[in-house]
Amino acid sequence: MKEDRKMKSIAKRMNRAWFFRMFFTLLLVDAFLMGLALFGFCFAAEEAAGGWYNDSEYRKLEWDQAQPLWERFETIQYSFEKADGERITVGGGQYFHILRFFFSVLGVFEVILLWIQYEAGKKKAQRLLKPLEKIAQTAQELSRAQFDLEKLHHLESAIATVSPTTDNIQLKTGDKELQGLEKAINDLLQRMQEAYREQSRFASDASHELRTPIAVIQGYADMLARWGKDDPKVLEEGIEAIQSESAHMKKLVEQLLFLARGDNGRNQLTIETVDLAQIMKEVYEESCMIHGDRKWNLTADAPVLVQGDAAMLKQTARILTDNAVKYTEADDKITLRARLKEGVPCFEVQDNGIGIKEADLNRIFDRFFRSDPARTRASGGTGLGLSIARWIVEKHGGYFDVFSREEFGTRIGVVLPQEKKEA
Repeated sequence: MKEDRKMKSIAKRMNRAWFFRMFFTLLLVDAFLMGLALFGFCFAAEEAAGGWYNDSEYRKLEWDQAQPLWERFETIQYSFEKADGERITVGGGQYFHILRFFFSVLGVFEVILLWIQYEAGKKKAQRLLKPLEKIAQTAQELSRAQFDLEKLHHLESAIATVSPTTDNIQLKTGDKELQGLEKAINDLLQRMQEAYREQSRFASDASHELRTPIAVIQGYADMLARWGKDDPKVLEEGIEAIQSESAHMKKLVEQLLFLARGDNGRNQLTIETVDLAQIMKEVYEESCMIHGDRKWNLTADAPVLVQGDAAMLKQTARILTDNAVKYTEADDKITLRARLKEGVPCFEVQDNGIGIKEADLNRIFDRFFRSDPARTRASGGTGLGLSIARWIVEKHGGYFDVFSREEFGTRIGVVLPQEKKEA
């Protein structure tokens, strides 16, 4: 109650300050208008008598001192001397009678304006002081609150025993007052554990993927050391195998470095105006030359303009076409498109290959995941292509539109909503 009275007192003082500031402003305006009216009367009188302005120094305003203050204006007389020396006196009774009526109306208007200002000022002051009042009330409540140090020490001990790397571990104090804090900490622990598991899985998968080509290279190197010196056939077979596995390992390492730089925020995009139709035409021409045994089809006639990184978006299109080749056979049809889908720019790669299992659809963008491990390993796949594509598309503010059925085919589209924001 004491704080409430203080706030009301401050609000009243603020309102009074605003009120008197407007009051004195109106007084100054009235005085200015009065002076302007007097000057206008004198000017009009001299103009009517022969013109303003002459060198005479005789000018005089007089009024009846015996009349009340407000009625003296109607008794005002203005005397002045013309250039030929003639003195003229002009009465302003009718002029100032009309002027008094004007100032009466103006005074009523100003009184109403001051009253409105006073009433509105009270609400305005209370509204401005409301946040301060809430702060004061909160501070008062905090000052009255009594913290249980034993509970805080108990919470500190519980937190100290929690390990973020241990699966399914949660903070439990058994105190109802700390349930909100427990939930926030447990949610944080869950996110940390998921990130740790993801990191561990990534490191394990990367080690496994690298171990295979290293083992193959080492095996062929040992074979060459034993028999390759004297047997040209063994020598040729060993060199081809080492070159193939080296190329596969180089590709894998490059993709791992790309994802690592992306996780650390070191992959920079060069944003410019890009034509998706032109990108798909270039990828179409490359694919026809490299994989001539597939039936390629292109639908990208009109320009489809977006703001993005041309090289990154082209890399995404190549990843999708490479996947389409891996999961199709010779003479299968693969279609590339660039179009506006419901007014939104997108590009698509569609095939009539083996399709993706329904259970695998939600995992195809996971790192090192392969829907058909035997097929992709034989074709040199690393299981990282779609993960890289997902990173690129997300950095462009886009998303994937995937449709697939087993033995029917797959269509993967990249939708790029163009919002006015930095990628």
